[in-house]
Amino acid sequence: MAVPKKKTSKAKTRSRRASAWQVTAPARSLCSNCSNAKLPHRVCPTCGWYNGRRAIEVG
Repeated sequence: MAVPKKKTSKAKTRSRRASAWQVTAPARSLCSNCSNAKLPHRVCPTCGWYNGRRAIEVG
């Protein structure tokens, strides 16, 4: 079995593991009723519409 010649430094190890923690902004779409930004496939928090109909009452 192959054995590494040198010990992998803490910085190299932590750098490699940190790449999985990158955060990206969530996707946004526009509400067809009020044109405000909302998460796709979710009820609009501003007007309560989803898929062309009123889904919830927003006070």
